[in-house]
Amino acid sequence: MNGKRWKGWLWAILGASLFSTGAVLVRLATSVSPWAVTSFRLLFGAAFVALFAGLAGQELKVARRGLLPLVPIGAITALHFFCFVASLYLTTIAHSLTLTYTAPIFVAFLSHLVLKEPLKPRKYGGIALAILGISIMAGFEPEMSWRMAAGDLLALLSAISFGFYSVWGRGIGSRFPLFQYTFWIYLLAGAFTLPPALLSLSGPFPGRAWLAVLSLGLLPLASGHTLYNAALRLIPPTYVNLIASQEVSGGILLGWLILQEAPGLNSIVGCLITLSGIILTIVL
Repeated sequence: MNGKRWKGWLWAILGASLFSTGAVLVRLATSVSPWAVTSFRLLFGAAFVALFAGLAGQELKVARRGLLPLVPIGAITALHFFCFVASLYLTTIAHSLTLTYTAPIFVAFLSHLVLKEPLKPRKYGGIALAILGISIMAGFEPEMSWRMAAGDLLALLSAISFGFYSVWGRGIGSRFPLFQYTFWIYLLAGAFTLPPALLSLSGPFPGRAWLAVLSLGLLPLASGHTLYNAALRLIPPTYVNLIASQEVSGGILLGWLILQEAPGLNSIVGCLITLSGIILTIVL
């Protein structure tokens, strides 16, 4: 394995490890609204990316005409992060992460419908397996309630919106340097969610929530996303996405260790089957 490929694998593994902290950090910030967590996380993330860009000597300024195509992607990004964060207020970490990571299925469908990319018949097997896993995870959940079902639905909306983000941003994102693109996407998404975030604040922002939101901006968002994109430039995207999907395993494990949120047997079985379907969808 040459130096570049070795570094790509390392960046991908580190990125997935940082992604895995996201669900637990959101849970530590639930003393404030999901709007506040989403907006301030994105704004902190943009600030950290600006710092990284400064250290790398990368220009962030974009002409107004060049900024316009990023506005709808910023809106989709805001929807993705809000739905993911809000889902963790209502459902389990295992459900939220597993359902959010069905995004590759929606990416495959949207790429076929919008970009006219062929959808190989073999991918249908992976999609069917993922749906089976979701059915087991939700259908046999002993604690299933309308609240948990709403959280699961939000996680699915997070996956769908990420699919739109991936397909829509695939061509546009390549026109910008990495830090410049992510800075403006996070800043725009943070701005879209800022008004409801400010309206939702009913008192002082607790210190633990500030620390958790600041960590969300630095660890899974600014650092994890940057390492993920760095890995994409060194090794094939299939491998990077396979490693990134292990955020599900890492997030569930951290939830178990830090929050004592042990997943039930049906959640574990459903999660494993769904992950297998997602991996097949990515690989085939």
